[in-house]
Amino acid sequence: MYTVKELEDYEYFVGQIGEHGIENMLDSLTGVLARKFIEGFVRYLIEKEIPFTFGIVDLDNFKFINDTYGHKAGDKVLQSVAENLERVLYGCGVVGRFGGDEFVFVDLVHLDYYDKKNYISSFYLYGNVLRRNVSLGDFQPFVTGTVGCASFPEDARDYDDLFMLIDKTLYRGKTKGRNCYIIYVEEKHKDIVIKDLAGHGLFATFKDMMKAFDSSSDVYEKLKAVFGVLQEDMRITDLYYVGRSRQVKSVSGDEAIADIPDIDNIVSDEVFSSNNIVAFRKVAPKFYSFLEGREIETVLIARMGMGPMTRGFIFCAEPRNRRIWQDDEFAILFSVARMLTGYIMGRNIDFD
Repeated sequence: MYTVKELEDYEYFVGQIGEHGIENMLDSLTGVLARKFIEGFVRYLIEKEIPFTFGIVDLDNFKFINDTYGHKAGDKVLQSVAENLERVLYGCGVVGRFGGDEFVFVDLVHLDYYDKKNYISSFYLYGNVLRRNVSLGDFQPFVTGTVGCASFPEDARDYDDLFMLIDKTLYRGKTKGRNCYIIYVEEKHKDIVIKDLAGHGLFATFKDMMKAFDSSSDVYEKLKAVFGVLQEDMRITDLYYVGRSRQVKSVSGDEAIADIPDIDNIVSDEVFSSNNIVAFRKVAPKFYSFLEGREIETVLIARMGMGPMTRGFIFCAEPRNRRIWQDDEFAILFSVARMLTGYIMGRNIDFD
């Protein structure tokens, strides 16, 4: 929780404390700045033409934490994240709660791209703020977040334009799979339109998948056609398939890459995900070796089969990205696996 002494390091807050009292300036749950006052500070810095970096932190899958562990647990997660953001920003700037599971921060020190990159990446390292378990007694939910940021005056010269940029970069991070940070770079991000990033709704995705599946002649062409839809809607870089021989092949390359007979050892449900492949090292060393060799950090796997018999697997595997897979992505890949399973079983053919 911010104290008078901490905030009085900044001229803007001296006057605000005198006028409002610090107890009215802080978010009642987390003890960081309330939205009105963090926004006021940003507008003050712009008016005084003081350079700074403005960022937004959105917690990933926070609704899942609330629904699974209860709202009191959710409150404790918010308090923990706020406390750690306040700590890492000490001496550099301040943090405020923007609303719900979103925080915004002002950083007066890290303004160059590489300084910002090194600093914000530290949010994700060593359990500083994100990618960490929050201890809540009997359970310890793993908390990740997506960050977007931009700088004044380099990227924008007024509040509305600056906020639009951090909103764009945040949304770009979400479409890349969450659990990452995006720093605004004009050449990369100036033409981003949020509604285009949002893509289709779930119904439209399923409709496009079915159309692609039905329009292709054999199982491999069907898989390639569906991959085109998934690539657009799920923003995946590749799709892999494993048949009865347990050789893994890339849909985009269609060549045999490796033998991974031990993939069966880790898939215990119809759909399985992990962003910690080190856990596979002992139980599935061949699969682990395949993933490690491609610098893959996250997988989403769907089993192809009905009943106890497994005919194969399809999976997404993203390199250098600890992606947080969403419920709709589970549903999409599960449906693709079932469509393929129905096709090969109905024709009594092998998928290899």
